[in-house]
Amino acid sequence: MRAVTVIPGVPGSLRLTPDHPEPPTEEGGILVEALAVGICGTDHEIIDGHYGEPPPGTDTLVLGHEALGRVIEDPSGTLQRGDLVAGIVRHPDPVPCANCAVGEWDMCRNGQYTEHGIKALPGFARDRWRLQPKFAVGLDPILAPVGMLLEPASVVAKAWDHIERIGGRAEWKPQLVLVTGAGPIGLLAALLAVQRGLAVHVLDRNTTGPKPDLVRALGATYHTGTVGELDFEPDIVVECTGAPVVVLDAMCKAGPAGVVCLTGVSSGGRTIDFDAGALNRELVLENNVVFGSVNANRRHWDLAAEALARADQDWLGSLITRRVPVERYAEAYAHQPDDIKVVLEFAR
Repeated sequence: MRAVTVIPGVPGSLRLTPDHPEPPTEEGGILVEALAVGICGTDHEIIDGHYGEPPPGTDTLVLGHEALGRVIEDPSGTLQRGDLVAGIVRHPDPVPCANCAVGEWDMCRNGQYTEHGIKALPGFARDRWRLQPKFAVGLDPILAPVGMLLEPASVVAKAWDHIERIGGRAEWKPQLVLVTGAGPIGLLAALLAVQRGLAVHVLDRNTTGPKPDLVRALGATYHTGTVGELDFEPDIVVECTGAPVVVLDAMCKAGPAGVVCLTGVSSGGRTIDFDAGALNRELVLENNVVFGSVNANRRHWDLAAEALARADQDWLGSLITRRVPVERYAEAYAHQPDDIKVVLEFAR
């Protein structure tokens, strides 16, 4: 079968392997026909040789962690033939740590977790793949065109879950949300904020292209410029760029008792002249919280599936700016300026 593969640590090793082995039953009893995989920045980092770990016993990693497939067979009866399904990316470590032992593998304490298409587990960019039932998320048929968005939506669902848990430390009635960055994570964060009835503001550097219209179509307000130029103090900030200046400005912008969730990952290596003492003073005196959030556990995947099924499906479809057949895989992984979400299609 076909599979999109790389040799982690070797730039330029991206390949479409035409005769990749069928998935062994050890991967799980649920056999799935691949429909599509979404492509994100993590995939590009792996392709560039900065990240990634192959499964034991091989030097090759199958890419793809934003999966959408259709069940071929499920002996466990968890799903039925023809059901839409997505695969949970992260698996608990074998020790397991205290968090992994209770199904919170997104909060793994010792770093020995594995991840499909990223770390020590083959990904979903292959014609067929297998899952264990506990890592299989069934999807509403309405999500057939956009179900590959479930993985980034699960990351956002976790972020909102933790924002609300932290906010619940006191009497808290948030009204204003600022999302920095209008990529897939930022737009999905804005969607879940709108679904919560909050007034949403999204800041991004793009003045043209699809992003401003996508934000306005949600009923949210689109801004360009800098965080410091905004004339309001948000109760919640969801930072999705990872840009160091934006991260610091976001931490300074939150209002009293505000919650700042960092979902963007900074590349590092850049030094900024910044008054850390002033930030510390503001965080302490205003009872603000800044926390990081990444990945998701089963509960968040289920919450994300519900959120996507409630969303405007045409709007979700507009997040996908390119759909590329697997035969043209190199085109799919080549970035274009107006890309939001690019999807590699295996079957229609």
